[in-house]
Amino acid sequence: MKNSKGFTLIELIMVTIILGVLAAVAVPRYMGAVSNSEEAAEAATIAALRTAVENYATQKFLEDGRYSYPSNPFNYLEVDGYNASATSTADLGDGEWGYWYYSNMNGIDVNRVVHKRRDDNMYQWHYSYEDLTDLDGDDRGANVGLAPGNPGSSWEEYALYGDNGNDGTGMRIKSANDVESGGSGF
Repeated sequence: MKNSKGFTLIELIMVTIILGVLAAVAVPRYMGAVSNSEEAAEAATIAALRTAVENYATQKFLEDGRYSYPSNPFNYLEVDGYNASATSTADLGDGEWGYWYYSNMNGIDVNRVVHKRRDDNMYQWHYSYEDLTDLDGDDRGANVGLAPGNPGSSWEEYALYGDNGNDGTGMRIKSANDVESGGSGF
């Protein structure tokens, strides 16, 4: 008699093919879900930074009679993953936030909030605590990722650094050996 226990080679190949197709569909969907959740957490952090900066400005107005922004928005909000010692994108690890300034080609100091996602993509939002308005009691600059509320003549110079559209969405930082569609994915 023939031993009929076990699976045939055809059955094993068919199961392997089915598992391969399922994995090919599931892995990209999972990576997309991870990316979407990280983007949503990033947007929540930026919104919280904006709120903290505006609360600071309101408090300064109540105390001194003048609106002004803090020099570092992270000083007034605890953000998981904030790397206070980072001075460039190379200093940030996966999921970390940084804040520093640089001088652009026009010689204007530009402050930026930077986040490095876990897929190696980096996004930045510009920020200025300098007086960018022409109003007497308003010394506010540009909140995180936004243009000033009442832009003055100094904003026109400041805006030359190539802002990120002033719509609050982060601008992706591209590196020399970057892939157009994004980072490595892992």
